[in-house]
Amino acid sequence: MSELLKGKTAIVTGAARGIGKAIAVRFAGEGCNIAFTDLAIDDNAKATEKEIAALGVRVKAYASNAADFEGTHAVVNEIVKDFGQINILVNNAGITRDGLMMRMSEQQWDSVININLKSAFNFIHALTPVMMKQRAGSIINMSSVVGVHGNAGQANYSASKAGMIGLAKSVARELGSRGIRANAIAPGFIITEMTHQLSDEVRDEWLKQIPLRRGGTPEDVADVALFLASDLSAYVTGQVIQIDGGMNT
Repeated sequence: MSELLKGKTAIVTGAARGIGKAIAVRFAGEGCNIAFTDLAIDDNAKATEKEIAALGVRVKAYASNAADFEGTHAVVNEIVKDFGQINILVNNAGITRDGLMMRMSEQQWDSVININLKSAFNFIHALTPVMMKQRAGSIINMSSVVGVHGNAGQANYSASKAGMIGLAKSVARELGSRGIRANAIAPGFIITEMTHQLSDEVRDEWLKQIPLRRGGTPEDVADVALFLASDLSAYVTGQVIQIDGGMNT
């Protein structure tokens, strides 16, 4: 264990499974205490909590509707009370509600924007005073390659992920003088429960666009998140790192 994050505490949203879980576990393996959120503390969340605890760090799962402004502030206050400090925030909570623009409902649009983008605003807003007082912090927004170049049938998702980039860049400019960094990660085709819902035909089309000819793993994303969370990236802020096997070159 190299313990790049020893003694630090991270909040990772939407971390009961998938990319969020991989990031939380990776951070914990580097000595980081973990507070993670999900909509409900179900069996997946409990299993993730147990797996992280086995790595010898403090961990606690919190039920949170990340799209709820007041609720997010309450959860953050609880986490600060439990852990004392927050050094890292990973805004990972997200959903998809795909559909062509002409058939997309207002509810499909609103739910994706609220959970994917407004949730990041909520957590950053709640944590800014904490990180400003510490004069240090690393904020990581989970975007997507479709937030960079768009995608047919995903106007809501693409807009939310483009917003995550603009949000990170703006926060980097606002809070850099206080020692707070903000960056975005833009994964491409990552093999998760979400992508398993796609048809074989759609997955094959995605793979044809990837020079490395494979989908990424949650661990591929977690490794880059570790770089951005640690002092290895102490002079990196306002950036977007694409993890896509060369798809969006």
